[in-house]
Amino acid sequence: MRRLRPYRLYSTTVSLCAECLASVPAKVVIADGQVFLHKRCALHGFQEELLEEDADWYVRRLDYEKPGTQIQPDTAMTQAGCPRDCGLCPDHEQHTCIALLEVTGACDLRCPTCFADAGSGSPLPLATIDAMLDACLRAEGGQADVLQVSGGEPTTHPDIVTILQHALGRPFRWVMLNTNGVRIADDEAFADALASMKGRLEIYLQFDGVDDRVHRALRGRPLHAIKERALARLAEREIPVTLVSTVAAGINDDSVGALVTYGIRSPGVRGINLQPVSHVGRGGGAPGLSRLTLSGVLRRIEKQTAGMLLRDDFVPLPCDTDRVALTFLYRQNGQFVPVTRDADIKRHLPLLENTLMFDAADVLRNTASGLLAGQGFCNCLAFLKDFLPLAPIGLGFKPQADQARFVTANTFRISVTSFLDRFNFELRAMKKECVHVLTQDGRRIPFSAFNILHRGREAG
Repeated sequence: MRRLRPYRLYSTTVSLCAECLASVPAKVVIADGQVFLHKRCALHGFQEELLEEDADWYVRRLDYEKPGTQIQPDTAMTQAGCPRDCGLCPDHEQHTCIALLEVTGACDLRCPTCFADAGSGSPLPLATIDAMLDACLRAEGGQADVLQVSGGEPTTHPDIVTILQHALGRPFRWVMLNTNGVRIADDEAFADALASMKGRLEIYLQFDGVDDRVHRALRGRPLHAIKERALARLAEREIPVTLVSTVAAGINDDSVGALVTYGIRSPGVRGINLQPVSHVGRGGGAPGLSRLTLSGVLRRIEKQTAGMLLRDDFVPLPCDTDRVALTFLYRQNGQFVPVTRDADIKRHLPLLENTLMFDAADVLRNTASGLLAGQGFCNCLAFLKDFLPLAPIGLGFKPQADQARFVTANTFRISVTSFLDRFNFELRAMKKECVHVLTQDGRRIPFSAFNILHRGREAG
């Protein structure tokens, strides 16, 4: 009797050999409710990698996908192909939702999980940074969604305040400072300087756990008291914060529910981004078939939040369905409820912008101003029409500070972002990735490709 294969073939793709990084043919297969990559390198043989823990999520994610935004390419396509033609080459399917500006390689921590293997390095000159910002804006047609100022640890840059001022003086919709919070906790004058730039500035605060067991494992030292002190300083100054948590199997995947609850209960925190650990940089060891995936994080959130959040409360981001999922919560009768639980997201897909710029503040201003009535939906967040009864009459006409206070107190954003590495690289997902690193020679390179292949090799 002929034997059946122990899997179902779902699609074919291109991946990378985890040993030599050569582009290799691969299959996406489904077995036992999970999704795997099967790839074969001529030199290093057959390799199997876990792609998603939940096959149902993986299959249904495409229901939310919409065509990508046309881009202005930075480089030409060559025989080498993706991901070596970065960036962005004409074959890339998505514009820059988040532009990542690494202003220094220096860092005041030595995190075992660091993408960048950061530690030492010279800060970029201010003139170089200005040129990189202008190149990004030109490529995005004169205005861009989100700029994330990062590193290394960007607050170690001697001109960090000036850098933020220069960024906020340009037409980015939001500017985020991606920081471990150490300087904010220890330098009150620096916190005051950040407060002077409130409006379009948000702090993207590294926050991996609610106890020092996690911080020691992922960051190499106890940091919880420092994180709480930084959060207190930011809350006092009403500077909005998003917590960003690296989630690692066997370290803190049992506490994602506690992280979400901590964020909701923390004054001034507007949201949390959970990132399954990516095996690049100092954390580059082989994950094996037990790696944590996007759908695995969603499963853990559902299990650990006692019904407050379900897997199906999250939706794939239309501009990057493979690698990003999110939901919004709003306060109802003293409890936070996912707005996506009642909203028909798929019906509004034609109205959604291809962007990670999902901001509840814009929605509430528009609903309060009556712009979501009839055909007047805000074209980037139409499905959040469910906010209409939640926005106080006249909110859109109140001072921006009052609007910000209401949004911070009454909405909460949860997103899960899973980046690619040499093990789970999948060509389709790479072509849709919308978080791009800015280079000194004016290019934009997808974050995953940058960390796998281009870091330290980029021109400039």
